[in-house]
Amino acid sequence: MKRKLRHLTIVMSIYNKSDVHPSTFILIGIPGLEAAHIWISIPFCMVYVLALMGNSSLLFIIKTDASLHEPMYLFLCMLAVADLVVCTTAVPKLLSLFWFHDGEIRFEACLTQIFLIHSCSTMESGFFLAMAFDRYVAICNPLRHSAILTHTVTGGIGLAVVIRGIALLSPHPFLLRWLPYCKTNIISHTYCEFMALIKIACAETSIRRAYSLIVAFLTGGVDFILIICSYVLILNTVFHLPTKDARLKTLGTCGSHVCVILVSYTPAFFSFLTHRFGHKVAPQVHIFVANIYLLVPPMVNPIIYGVRTKKIRNRFLKVFRFSKHTN
Repeated sequence: MKRKLRHLTIVMSIYNKSDVHPSTFILIGIPGLEAAHIWISIPFCMVYVLALMGNSSLLFIIKTDASLHEPMYLFLCMLAVADLVVCTTAVPKLLSLFWFHDGEIRFEACLTQIFLIHSCSTMESGFFLAMAFDRYVAICNPLRHSAILTHTVTGGIGLAVVIRGIALLSPHPFLLRWLPYCKTNIISHTYCEFMALIKIACAETSIRRAYSLIVAFLTGGVDFILIICSYVLILNTVFHLPTKDARLKTLGTCGSHVCVILVSYTPAFFSFLTHRFGHKVAPQVHIFVANIYLLVPPMVNPIIYGVRTKKIRNRFLKVFRFSKHTN
């Protein structure tokens, strides 16, 4: 702890405040909890390993089983890839910071981290919307589901989600690149984040903040509204089904999707709102929630679909038994 504080003091003394474009930034982790970083890193590392194993297994199972090459599972593969990119962009540097006090990150690497985390998070939201559309078509227009959501259409939707994420988030690094950072080069966070850099800039940032808000609304906000609308239509169709068993069975096909949406959107909205409006929220709380948003959904999503989806569960058990027999 003392060694780390001494290192930061040296960095601060070396940092020239006239240098408005520093070549490196210093991540300090969770302010006030530096002594506990090594203990906090243990669950973070375990969650990251589970996320890697779960999403990799999900991708392997869906790829190798032709019966799972349906729109919902293809969208799930896209979501798994985005989850892997998000957590892998942030966690290795986070663990290096917690274990080896290696908080230094080059400016270009910091901007790259910001772009990948924010763009892939936007893509995750788009894939949730695509999955909601799949459920809407499957329940409200089941006879035309395969005709509407062909593999070409599914791939086109996925490509549109990726292009939207790249197009809307590409300006972020450029908006930050030429800002003057004459206050400090120390970032009170575990990874580089758009608002974290905005807060240490010594220039007018209202236009950049407004653009960030607009992008957040056009992606996560609009996606969430459209998901709600799709489920209103789904519920309207379900309640008109003749029997209770039919209603429960139909709703059961949406259970996994609803669960992953709640797991992902709850910390995302909390993190977004506290960053911009929650000035009285302790920084430790915000940083914990931000890390939960990056780590927990990628770990939980494959577990939810693996447990609740019979096809994926059976395929996983078959692969597990086969590997057990071969050993």
